[in-house]
Amino acid sequence: MSDQYTLSLSYGKDSLACLGAIEKLGWSLDRIIHAEVWATDTVPAELPPMVEFKLKADEIIKRRYGIKVEHFRAKYTFEQAFYLRRGRTGRKTKHEGELYGWPLQKGQWCLQQLKRPVFDISKGITYVGIASDEPGRFHDLSDRKISPLVEIGWDEAMCRRWCKENDLLSPIYTTATRGGCWFCHNQSLQQLRLLRKSYPDYWALMLRWDLDSPTTFHSDGHTIHDLEKRFQMEDDGYINPNDRSFRWSMIDEDFLYRQIKLDDYMDIRSGGGFS
Repeated sequence: MSDQYTLSLSYGKDSLACLGAIEKLGWSLDRIIHAEVWATDTVPAELPPMVEFKLKADEIIKRRYGIKVEHFRAKYTFEQAFYLRRGRTGRKTKHEGELYGWPLQKGQWCLQQLKRPVFDISKGITYVGIASDEPGRFHDLSDRKISPLVEIGWDEAMCRRWCKENDLLSPIYTTATRGGCWFCHNQSLQQLRLLRKSYPDYWALMLRWDLDSPTTFHSDGHTIHDLEKRFQMEDDGYINPNDRSFRWSMIDEDFLYRQIKLDDYMDIRSGGGFS
């Protein structure tokens, strides 16, 4: 029985550009699979613009290549896995019986629980979107895990160009929308600000999860509630979001009190008096 050739699709520019590279190389392609992560039973892990793009991309791929993208969900949603409790590991540990909570920076359980089981579906040759200018990722390649982009010599810029020319460029490259899970701890501070502003229901869900997590959202020890205080102080004008001298101690109540008093003092100096 011959090997089955499967493209692991993330909908990023590199994995989508694999379609063009595979075609130019004349390689076989039997299946296209995607690991579909959900935040809850009813809420996708990706923001609405990305959800819409994936539907559009699936239609284009089916029409041009005659292959239907297969979307696979893991056993758990993120929320369900978040509330699982750590089991025995063969020896007693201080974390045994704790909720998983927010994933750690190293040894992220979310990859193991929500994505890896889907990739195990492919038993033959798997194509992955590693560009030719990403040598730091070449160690992931093998006889069974191949990058058409490396073979053809397409770098990230070429992948983006191909996607744009073929109407398959994800909104994550043309807007401020971030790709991947909207609750990911690896996203930037600015993306978290945008999430809070544009999707308050999602932000409220993260605040609720945060109350139950035994681990902090960021590895530096700060929580979603810390970020909420910071962003609210930015909204109220007490902190400049572009101030590079920001320190987390600035969200303390004592700092806020001192800042209010300073504002009152400066108002008095200018002749405004107390309001």
